[in-house]
Amino acid sequence: MTEQTDTAQRPVLVVDFGAQYAQLIARRVREAGVYSEIVPHTASSAEIAARNPVALILSGGPSSVYAEGAPRLDPAVFDLGLPTLGICYGFQVMAQTLGGEVANTGLREYGATDAALTGDGGVLLGGQPADQNVWMSHGDQVAAAPEGFEVLASTSATPVAAFGNDAKCLYGVQWHPEVKHSDHGQQVIENFLHKAAGLAADWNSDSVIAEQVERIRAQVGDARVISALSGGVDSAVSTALVHKAIGDQLIAVFVDHGLLRKGEREQVEQDYVASTGVRLVTVDAADTFLGHLQGVTDPEEKRKIIGREFIRAFEKVQRELVAEAAAEGAPIKFLVQGTLYPDVVESGGGTGTANIKSHHNVGGLPEDLDFELIEPLRTLFKDEVRAIGRELGIPDAIVSRQPFPGPGLGIRIIGEVTRDRLEILREADAIAREELSNAGLDGEIWQCPVVLLADVRSVGVQGDGRTYGHPIVLRPVSSEDAMTADWTRLPYDVLAKISNRITNEVREINRVTLDVTSKPPATIEWE
Repeated sequence: MTEQTDTAQRPVLVVDFGAQYAQLIARRVREAGVYSEIVPHTASSAEIAARNPVALILSGGPSSVYAEGAPRLDPAVFDLGLPTLGICYGFQVMAQTLGGEVANTGLREYGATDAALTGDGGVLLGGQPADQNVWMSHGDQVAAAPEGFEVLASTSATPVAAFGNDAKCLYGVQWHPEVKHSDHGQQVIENFLHKAAGLAADWNSDSVIAEQVERIRAQVGDARVISALSGGVDSAVSTALVHKAIGDQLIAVFVDHGLLRKGEREQVEQDYVASTGVRLVTVDAADTFLGHLQGVTDPEEKRKIIGREFIRAFEKVQRELVAEAAAEGAPIKFLVQGTLYPDVVESGGGTGTANIKSHHNVGGLPEDLDFELIEPLRTLFKDEVRAIGRELGIPDAIVSRQPFPGPGLGIRIIGEVTRDRLEILREADAIAREELSNAGLDGEIWQCPVVLLADVRSVGVQGDGRTYGHPIVLRPVSSEDAMTADWTRLPYDVLAKISNRITNEVREINRVTLDVTSKPPATIEWE
């Protein structure tokens, strides 16, 4: 163990071996009050040392450590003297690299598993029940711990389910402490960070704000900055954060692309400006966006068109403001975006990650972008962004609102995006949001996209007559950070009221359906 250290901006590095939970590990570290970042397993010892980390966590992964082509770790990493915690595959990598034995015994453990501590569990597992339920997902086992390591826990199939070496501050567990299915998982992570590595819990929204303000001022200098303000949580917080750093050097640009929810523009132009004092320029671009979207049905093409036209709109504003900026000797060089970490991951920005879909502000950007980007939230999760927004004084009505994608209602219409279809969806969406709020459910759901199946018609009967209208889909989900999600079990009476109001008040819709799919396998948005 070491004495508690002021981490400042030195990170705990999560070394990613292709795990589906690497981002979740980073999140859990931050919840413990310690800053974390993710690096690929291909990083060399020198590259890791250059990041000046305070500790390492080796993630899980889908491979077998002794399979040909399996992800490896530079053995010299263990010579850096950093406190290190191995999880699942990372636990096995540590064991194998340091002289232990990993074997495929034919005994596998998936899901809930009973684990028993050996003795008092040592520093890593101390203070926890001797018998506990953990979440496993492995086919290989650590058959023998490296020399100098103490076995801390075992299961019926895994004799070495956790180990530790206090002198070298090296630890590992076969299970996944980062998932909530492991009863004492967060305590394992906090024991490693605070008791074993001696790290103070000093990373919070205040420290993020202070760090970003300093970085933004250094990056921008005397230049002018344009901020992409959509009215959503992410862009609202990123704009307010940059405004705190550089004040009147920032011009917030709100593009009304015609794909907004009902009342969105009014909320931005009135509530947000009043609370922040940001200078706002509104661009009416609905005709341009809808013109480029005409006849387009492919979701990736929609996203890329919308991303491209966002930038073109900002470039137009840049040209219109250049004379003013030049007169003051402050050219406009930067564009602020509310990009979050899940956006980067889903757009293929993580190590070995698949491109799930191109977010308009990541994969949708044109190659000839004429701005240098400022993305102060790029390494953060949604709940962290909300906390920062509250610290910055943004109204809770904006900070706590459901996430809304930059492409707006354009990716909630399955089929071509037209004005008529947008009006249908806009009214249905407003009804759903109103009834969820009336029922006091805003705090229980992460998001409830309303999706119009524009190219689908269904037979109905309204007013004793036959109708052939559109179906819509309600997609209520619960989540912590949008990386995974489950469908929200809304009360039947609320669903009934939403359905009745929509089919009565939006004449083009005669059927309301409910999406009961988790993520994975489905994403939250349909496109």
